[in-house]
Amino acid sequence: MGISRRQFLQGGALAAAGVALAKPGEANVDAPGLRTKGLKSSTTICPFCAVGCGLIVHTKDGKVANIEGDPKHPINKGSLCSKGSSLFQVAVNDRRLQKVMYRAPGSDKWEEKSWDWTLDRIAQRMKETRDKSFKASELNKKDNKEYVVNRADGMAMFGGAGLDNEECYLWSKFSRSMGVGLLEHQARL
Repeated sequence: MGISRRQFLQGGALAAAGVALAKPGEANVDAPGLRTKGLKSSTTICPFCAVGCGLIVHTKDGKVANIEGDPKHPINKGSLCSKGSSLFQVAVNDRRLQKVMYRAPGSDKWEEKSWDWTLDRIAQRMKETRDKSFKASELNKKDNKEYVVNRADGMAMFGGAGLDNEECYLWSKFSRSMGVGLLEHQARL
């Protein structure tokens, strides 16, 4: 059976009108109430960069079930970049490390360590590095005078955009108290 151009356009117009006039039913996949029904919602900020996009995290039984942009947030108004959109895969991932893994120098095997051991080891290594590279004073070649510098040239600190303002303040204060002069932040780069 052949169909004329006029019949095709009439049929298409009728179908479009029927879709436009139909009320969305409860089974609509795009209905936000259905996607998150029974889930606990909380708001947070995306940890990937310094922009500070708002997120809504939906959880069920303490586990992340959905992450999406917050439409009420003044910065992103519900939209997310590709990294922000992939946050669910970061939070819910079988390959994500849940424990501290350590590989000794010269070893080819990883071994599981406790957080207490790890933090003690980091503190010990930082103290050793600070003691080896600490300079109390330095001679200025221009005026041949000795100046107090109190810095550890063997260490550097690198911050991340996942930190909020208060955490960045504490991180920089800690770094300066250790004598670190080489201080940088990932959000600037």
